[in-house]
Amino acid sequence: MQKKKSPIGWRNENKQPSLSEVFSSVSVPKQKGIWKKLFAFTGPGLLIAVGYMDPGNWATDIAGGSQFGYMLLSVIFISNFFAIILQHLALKLGIVCERDLAQACRDHYPPLISFLLWILCEISIAACDLAEIIGSVLALKLLFGIPITWGVLITAIDVLIILFFQYKGFRYIESVVAALIFTILVCFSFEIISSKPEIFPILKGIVPNPEIIKDSHSFYISIGILGATVMPHNLYLHSSIIQTRDYPRTTEGKKMAIKYATIDSTLSLSLAFFINAAILIISAATFHKAGYTEVADIMDAHKLLNPILGSSLSGVFFALALLASGQNSTLTGTLAGQIVMEGFINIKFKPWIRRLITRLIAIVPAMISSIVYGEKGTTELLIISQIILSIQLSFAIVPLVNFTGDSDKMGPFVNGPILKISAWVITIIIVLLNLFLLYNTFLGRR
Repeated sequence: MQKKKSPIGWRNENKQPSLSEVFSSVSVPKQKGIWKKLFAFTGPGLLIAVGYMDPGNWATDIAGGSQFGYMLLSVIFISNFFAIILQHLALKLGIVCERDLAQACRDHYPPLISFLLWILCEISIAACDLAEIIGSVLALKLLFGIPITWGVLITAIDVLIILFFQYKGFRYIESVVAALIFTILVCFSFEIISSKPEIFPILKGIVPNPEIIKDSHSFYISIGILGATVMPHNLYLHSSIIQTRDYPRTTEGKKMAIKYATIDSTLSLSLAFFINAAILIISAATFHKAGYTEVADIMDAHKLLNPILGSSLSGVFFALALLASGQNSTLTGTLAGQIVMEGFINIKFKPWIRRLITRLIAIVPAMISSIVYGEKGTTELLIISQIILSIQLSFAIVPLVNFTGDSDKMGPFVNGPILKISAWVITIIIVLLNLFLLYNTFLGRR
């Protein structure tokens, strides 16, 4: 029997589709109805947007707003623009090459390099899971007074919830995520109305201010915002879940899929921008305006909201949004973990085994920290998790930009000159800023 040749530009032929149990499972209408097609492609972008509004973003947004008012809104805007470009590349890789980013790395790099990339990615997913646990645990304490140690144990139950929705179908997962995002949106809309921010300073804050770079502390927080915004596991996730759509695997079909998937991604990330900006705006309109310029902790922010805004509902909505954010991130983190393991090493575990392993890796340090250090320890772990994600980020972006700029791999869909240059400029900026952040964290001074 003659061996089938590997696809152009790849070392190996990829035989297993990404997320095979839901691959091409969401139908796309064949007729030309724009809105029906857009609805069919709506969903993956929302799952991606979750990673841009997870609990890891909250601390940097709160700190930025309390210390510098609305000035750092421009940093959130620029970070979101970077995210839109990178997620476009991720979905394009998945559609054109019919590989997720993990599979692409396995089929391009030598086995040793691929193995090292897998280890780094698994560490970053565990760190992301840690941030999700901490966010949910703090929310349970704020809403119901549940001790942090017990909250850590309760978060393990979500394994069963996730498995239930996985078996129901991929559209069910997208619906749950959409409902939780809507909850976050409603909560922060209430907070913004209650905080009564000033419109003109907000508009001024969206325009980049040279003072951001001149002030070392604002520059440091800006790098933290950037590092917490662009999430490495989202690039693996997006390149996979876009393949759940049943579009024609032809040149025209792929062109159509890229078009509608990009619209979905851009609109969803615009929603994520609103929520991230809302956290900073609320912090600026309440804490900065009242003179509380050193608020950088989620628990402290919650304690100050009620007395400053004069409403007991402010703290409740804040905690409810935090719980929705943590649970949403759990759903997407589960899928990302499955994609990375199957893609890099071509091995499949039962979903509950895979999730349990990842959860235990995150629960153990969270439990130890909560017992020994209490609330302060969980906050420190949240910061550590973001540092780990910053380290991994470069190892996800560089292969993605390289693959989508390779004409042998992408054919007629290869990045054009402007997109190629823009992608590499964004990559260099993110890599340098994250290196600077790591240097200041371990060797420099904040």
